This record gives sequence, C-alpha cells and structure tokens, in this order.
Amino acid sequence: MNSILFSPLKIRGITLRNRVAVSPMCMYSAEEGVANSWHLVHLGSRAVGGAGLIMVEATGVSPEGRISPGCLGLWSEQQTESLKPIVAFMREQGAVAGIQLAHAGRKASHAVAWQGGKALTPEEGGWKTVAPSAIAFSERTPAPHALSHAEIDQVVQDFCAAAQRAINAGFQVIELHMAHGYLMHQFLSPLSNRRTDDYGGSLENRMRLPLLLIEEVRKILPSSMPLFVRISATDWAEGGWDLEQCLIFAQEMKTRGVDLVDCSSGGLVPTQKIPVNPGYQVPFAEAVRKEAELPTGAVGLITDPVVAEEILTSGKADLIFLARELLRNPYWPLTAAKKLGVDWPWPVQYERAKS
Repeated sequence: MNSILFSPLKIRGITLRNRVAVSPMCMYSAEEGVANSWHLVHLGSRAVGGAGLIMVEATGVSPEGRISPGCLGLWSEQQTESLKPIVAFMREQGAVAGIQLAHAGRKASHAVAWQGGKALTPEEGGWKTVAPSAIAFSERTPAPHALSHAEIDQVVQDFCAAAQRAINAGFQVIELHMAHGYLMHQFLSPLSNRRTDDYGGSLENRMRLPLLLIEEVRKILPSSMPLFVRISATDWAEGGWDLEQCLIFAQEMKTRGVDLVDCSSGGLVPTQKIPVNPGYQVPFAEAVRKEAELPTGAVGLITDPVVAEEILTSGKADLIFLARELLRNPYWPLTAAKKLGVDWPWPVQYERAKS
C-alpha cells in the first residue's frame, strides 16, 4: 500500500522519515530543569518505536516559566548538556529531534500532576506568576503580576537564549508554545489580556508579542531549521480567542517564517466547554492549512492509523501528532504500518518480532 502516513515530509532542510509525530507531553520528572534517565528512556523508546518526529515536552525558558518544579528547562548550560545525549540517541534511531519552548505565565508554579496539580504556595516552593494582566486563571489560583515592557523584553530574550541552547544541544526543530492557556496564548486572548497599551486591546496589539517572538527566534535559527508554533485555535469560551482570529494570526505567522502550525485548542479558562470526540481538532488544522496556506499538524484523540491516513490523504493536515496513544504504545508506528500494509523497517534488534 502507498501510505502518506509513512511517506517522508521535507520541511526546510529537515526530512521526517514518516508523518507520525510525538506530541510534547510533560513528564514532570526533571530536577532543577535538568533532564535525566527517565527522559532518555521515555523519548528514546518513541524513537526506537519508529516516530518520524519527537517533540520534547514544554521546556521552560526561565525558572518562573515552568508549569511545575518538575518541568524541563533551558536557561542553563547544565540543562543543555543533560539533553545532548538524549538528542543524540533519538537521532541515531532515525527520528528528528524537536523541542517545545514555553513559558507558562499565570499557569506556572503548580504541583506536579500526581501530587494534585494545585497552585504552590511560597512555603511549598512556589513562585510569583506573571501574565499580560493581573487576572487569575481561576478562583483557586493567585492573581499574577502584570508584565512591564521591560519584563516583556526579558521574556523575548529568554526564549531566544533557550532557542540557541536548543541548537547547541542538537535539536533539529523548534516549536514555540502559544497554546493551552500559557503565556503567549494569554496575550492572544481577550479573556486574559486586558492591557491598555500596545500589547492589548485590538487583535493587532494582542498578536504583537507572539509575532515579535517568532521574528526574533527565527533570526537565531539556521535557515535550514524548521520553526513550528503550537496554537489553541479556540478558547471554547464566549468572548475569547476563536478560529477567525486564529486564521489571521496564522497568516501573519507565515510571513514571519513559521513552517508548520501545530493545531490544538483550549486551556485558557476553566469554564471552557469542549465537545471532545475523536478527531475533534482536525477541522482547525484543515482551516489553517487552507486559509493560511501553511502546513499543519493535527492532534487530538487520533488513535487509528486508518483515520490518520485519511486525515492526510484528504488534505486536512500534513503531520499527525499523537500523545496518549504513544504513551500506551511507544511502538504504535510499527504496528500502524502493519495495519496499513506498509513494510516499514523495524530496529534490527527487534526484527525477530516483526512477523
């Protein structure tokens, strides 16, 4: 069978061996932002399992940008060095290594998921969060500090420094996290951005910082290196960020050198109402691909390789991002190829189990 899912995808100077991508999924297992053996085995397993692109979890560009004390970081050379052997192993297995750079904004300073995920107090090791406006995420979280112009400039510098460290670590793709209610998404949405200066109010102003960040990071990257952006296409909340605004943003991103838009949704407010079902976010990827004429990645409850193949063959997206399904089965690409009738190579160490 000729399969698009198992065909290569060339973006700038990088070629993915197939169109299966590992979504950035937080492991909450770092210490002081430093990667360890858990990350090597977790990410390495997905490389051995045949994925074309492996996107490392949301990685904080500063200590206060982390979701939790267990999140990865890229603000120090120690963190850079800890990622080098992991990146090298993924690449040795034939996968392209990517990393998502992030700042959690007002959703930072939370306990790790299996410890309840609640907002941390200073006594528990928490820190003061920041945001475009001093609006709390929920009644259970403290109000953040509204960023000054100088502090906004520092955030951009932090992202740029982290991007350079990612290059030094050997990563081949950078993704900027502008989704799920984190800092850049907070600037985009009128529900979280109530500023009255040139970073708030109109759509043009709310897009100003995210677009500036894209411009500055793109300057750092080699021309052969792809730049992805993950977006939330809608807040799923009245009066918030929506697909119409998202499409304008996507068109602006294209002019600034973004190569692929990773289309997700939600995460900005606890009152969101998401009609979750298999493939529920695929229409966002299709709309961005059509209207902005940008390659897109589809994500969200995609588990069946036949469905993944149909998304690609029908022109709804260019790349399939899988998350929980790849937690359940790191070797999903190998079994998916078999289901689609594709003779996909297995690692030589595992070939005895292929038939």
